[in-house]
Amino acid sequence: MSSKPKKKSASRASASRPVSVVTGAAGFLGSHLTDLLLSKGHRVIGIDNFVTGSLQNLDHLAGNTDFRFIEQDVTEFLFLDEPVSHVWHFASPASPIDYAQLPIQTLKVGSLGTHKALGLAKAKGARFLLASTSEIYGDPLVHPQREDYWGNVSTIGPRGCYDESKRFAEAITMAYHREHKLETRIVRIFNTYGPRMRLNDGRVVPAFVSQALKNKPITVFGDGSQTRSFCYCSDLIEGIYRLMMGKDPLPVNIGNPTEMTVLEFAREIINVTGSRSRVSFKALPQDDPKQRKPDIGRARKLLKWAPKVSLVEGLPPTVAYFREQLDKTGRSR
Repeated sequence: MSSKPKKKSASRASASRPVSVVTGAAGFLGSHLTDLLLSKGHRVIGIDNFVTGSLQNLDHLAGNTDFRFIEQDVTEFLFLDEPVSHVWHFASPASPIDYAQLPIQTLKVGSLGTHKALGLAKAKGARFLLASTSEIYGDPLVHPQREDYWGNVSTIGPRGCYDESKRFAEAITMAYHREHKLETRIVRIFNTYGPRMRLNDGRVVPAFVSQALKNKPITVFGDGSQTRSFCYCSDLIEGIYRLMMGKDPLPVNIGNPTEMTVLEFAREIINVTGSRSRVSFKALPQDDPKQRKPDIGRARKLLKWAPKVSLVEGLPPTVAYFREQLDKTGRSR
């Protein structure tokens, strides 16, 4: 009696040419990840519904036969009739303005969207990476933040929809890893900046740069003593790629541990842009983290990774990008 030949897993079938699915491919980080994957020989299938992403971020890939784009809400069933080796789940609103305006969509993409993306990875025998966040730590009581810190998060505050969606996403990712033996990776992303961020993103870098370029007051919340650390996008994406290709399923912080106050950062932006802006202080928003600094010990040890691009090197191309976007906005009026 002959037995049926064993069906190759999708990941094995595509071993000679990796096929990556990137959810949120039209976003700031998703588009940079897509570029890196293409440069490393992957075929890429990008998925986005343009809630916060922009087709402009993918315009340069027009005509690239190794890139395919699908406009779809990732909370709906993902069907692909081809092998897939890697699933990179980046889809989510990711700024305070976005998740204040889209709280339910934010919760849905973190829960239903992650479930659908995990289901695709399971069906294809693919490796899965979740783009999580430093917001997991909330307003931290531990500094710097290590991966074994469980966080200080308000479930009912204005940021809760984003924080809890990512915490749930991590939990279901680990459940799939344990229950279905799925190969999974989790990256906790700290403040990242660079070209392709949206002007109206609401995060500190686009807010400060756009205000400075318009010579408008730079809005600093509180007294500006709260701290942030800023990682350039190319450094972050390289770290994430190494994580996916590594072996550890537990969360890894990826970010730049160089810490500065928000007020110091505002003054740096004024200096880099040559702006006439002054700093304007406003009340601190509810649950705004007072400190943000990653402990990247695990990334250094497991991935042999550390950021290379300093703020002095990363800000000029970022400012140039925003200047170009403002010029386009002005010309279109």
